[in-house]
Amino acid sequence: MGRGHAVVLGASMGGLLAARALSETFDRVTLLERDELPAEPRDRRGVPQGRHVHVLLPRGSQILGSFFPGLADELGALGVPRTQLARQIRFVVSGHRLARGHPGPVMLQPTRPTLEHVVRRRVAALPGVEFVQGCDVTGLTATAGRITGARFARRADGGPEETVGADLVIDALGRSGRSLDWLSQLGYARPPEERIQVGIRYVSCFMRTPPDALAPEQGILVGPVPGRPSGMAFMACEGDRWLLTVAGMAGTQPPTDVDALIAFIQKMTPPDFHEVIAKSERLSDPVVHTFPASLRRRYEKLRAYPEGLLVFADGLCSFNPIYGQGMTVASLQAEALRTCLEAGEHNLARRFYKAAAKAIDPAWQLSAAGDLALPEIKGPRPLATRLINRYVARLHRVGATDIAVADAFWRVTGYLDPTPALLRPRVALRVFRNSKVT
Repeated sequence: MGRGHAVVLGASMGGLLAARALSETFDRVTLLERDELPAEPRDRRGVPQGRHVHVLLPRGSQILGSFFPGLADELGALGVPRTQLARQIRFVVSGHRLARGHPGPVMLQPTRPTLEHVVRRRVAALPGVEFVQGCDVTGLTATAGRITGARFARRADGGPEETVGADLVIDALGRSGRSLDWLSQLGYARPPEERIQVGIRYVSCFMRTPPDALAPEQGILVGPVPGRPSGMAFMACEGDRWLLTVAGMAGTQPPTDVDALIAFIQKMTPPDFHEVIAKSERLSDPVVHTFPASLRRRYEKLRAYPEGLLVFADGLCSFNPIYGQGMTVASLQAEALRTCLEAGEHNLARRFYKAAAKAIDPAWQLSAAGDLALPEIKGPRPLATRLINRYVARLHRVGATDIAVADAFWRVTGYLDPTPALLRPRVALRVFRNSKVT
């Protein structure tokens, strides 16, 4: 490709990971960000979902460790838990508590502001990286069918529109899909979309449990089930805090009063966890975030793309957040971007979108199947989806007592094994042998 200048639109986690991958190929990388970025870990307007539970699953933790050596230790020094997913997280799925698996790679449990702050500091220290903060991206520049840069305006002074030239532009502005309009203006087709209306409302607040009240467990996730389209997570994080996030789907609305919220989760939460939550010190007022739909844009299915532009992260796929996949899938996309850039410029967009789709596929399949297992969620349910959901529910039931089956699920959940690993004969035989047809 030749070393030159890359521009990243957006400096949230997706943009930061893209910038890190680009830094290995380009001499200069400029990130354009709407917010004024805080000097300390802090919530910000551009990441409203950052106030709710986040995790970096084992595979995501591995990838970030390859991009930023020593990151896990740096986060650990800030008090971020490093957790054995299969041993220290209680998983209640399809109404069954999954058996504890064997030890394996760890996952990280930072709050989103802390993770983003540490990663942003690492990216800012890279040679040739520059942040332009407090600016609105207003469009792209193009010449002869190639994207040549981006236009932006600084918010503080209301000054004139500025242009920054680029050999490659990465759109990491999120699911708003600004590139859809920009590409349409250039005469390109819009990508096919898949959408599942999940209608999620999140309510979250920080707490402090009595000392070692839940040790050695570091968290719990209770998934929704038919007839109860709501779930909860209670996860340890830095600062000797725990973060409670309660999710309602398909119009279910968890209350925003803390006492009412604790009462709301009582029936779904195991008694020992609920007792600790009820006794915990309340450190913050509840905050609310809504998420209308899971959305996937299939750029890999387009026949033509402009050179010089790639859509990234949530612009490609934005999942139901209840599954905790977003940051891990963004890291997989960053890994794919790095590999594609190493192979040069030729056919870059097609190669990247194909590689990104391969990373997204298993996450989308799992989240879509999980959503459509709830009759309250509207959407087509082809035979394949119904069969998968029936098999997964059976696997969860067997996995409550069969460690081998539970281990297979833990590894797929952590993105250490591909989704088809759940169908391998040694797993499937145990699922069918040890379960009853319902």
